[in-house]
Amino acid sequence: MSYRFSARTGWDVGASGFAAAIREARVAGRKLVDLTVSNPTVCGFDYDAEAILAPLASGEAMTYDPDPRGMRFAREAVGGYYGEHGADVDPDSVVLTTSTSEGYGYLFRLLCDAGDEVLVAQPSYPLFDFLADLEDVRLKPYPLFYDYGWWIDFAGLESRIGPRTKAIVLVNPNNPTGHATGAKERARLEEICARHGLALIVDEVFLDYPLEEGARLESFAVGPHPVLTFVLSGMSKIAGLPQMKVGWIVGFGPEGDRNRAMGRLEVVADTFLSMNAPMQRALPVWLAGRRGIQEQILDRVRGNLRSVAESGVEVLRVEAGWSAILRLPQKLAEEDMAERLLRGAGVIVHPGAFYGIAGAGRVVVSLLGQMLEFDDGIQRIKTVTGLNHGSY
Repeated sequence: MSYRFSARTGWDVGASGFAAAIREARVAGRKLVDLTVSNPTVCGFDYDAEAILAPLASGEAMTYDPDPRGMRFAREAVGGYYGEHGADVDPDSVVLTTSTSEGYGYLFRLLCDAGDEVLVAQPSYPLFDFLADLEDVRLKPYPLFYDYGWWIDFAGLESRIGPRTKAIVLVNPNNPTGHATGAKERARLEEICARHGLALIVDEVFLDYPLEEGARLESFAVGPHPVLTFVLSGMSKIAGLPQMKVGWIVGFGPEGDRNRAMGRLEVVADTFLSMNAPMQRALPVWLAGRRGIQEQILDRVRGNLRSVAESGVEVLRVEAGWSAILRLPQKLAEEDMAERLLRGAGVIVHPGAFYGIAGAGRVVVSLLGQMLEFDDGIQRIKTVTGLNHGSY
């Protein structure tokens, strides 16, 4: 007799053909250049481990204040972070979570009944599919298009709004396109949300990583907020600490809507109480020390972006974040480009289809890798695709 599990977890958990090919190459002892590494803790950055770990060893970490929104001093530290971005954040509008993924789960529970819909950009990171499945929410993609930069297709977005649509998710800057939402696009999104009665969920984990020297991105935490808006972020990207599970939700909007939303979110958070005391004690310290690692990461990703741009490999315009999309010549269209690069060059990249990127020859690379290895990978790509010979 086979046990029947819930339909919401009925995913195909077998390895994809591409993942199997990577595993086979490693088992065979091939030296691979992995251009998908996105964990900063394994990319050779210089962390001040003593300063990072010190607050976890403090006796204060043994004291637990079970405030469902998080300890107030930790929420005040989050408010201080946004204050440096020019935003006025009330600590009572902050809910601490263990990750942005958990934050999405809280918000889907707050806003949606089973079968309700949330709009998510495409291309985008595929994690949303699993988060929505677990909350019995349906995702509907709205398109981004590329025209010397990435843009929201607002006509396509509005055409996907239906009677069960409850929210629009915006990743700002987007992963993997690096599209940063400007003031005009923000105003248009808020107008659409107001007209259709939708909430706006804004994921800003890459906000601190503009790729143009001297550029600064504006957070959606900066007012005014004509519609119910939730901004998410966390330590994984802000301080390059994916192993320290700290994230948050900040609520904004018309006072009555915001207060009702925060009251309900408090009950959701109180039900799980997932944020542990040591991480909350450490949060102000990690936020205060974030700039050292951010400068290292920015130097690395900007340097790798320059390297690929100077190599002759075409890279689509990217404004922020840790990723880049390469547009490669399709000399052998019968084979997936990512698998061809693996087999022919020993280079691991993400297939564009992994992110819902249309068009042949698109692959996604991480800009976090150490520069010599990254450059080696790009040179291997040039050899396999024929770019070393100056031809397509």
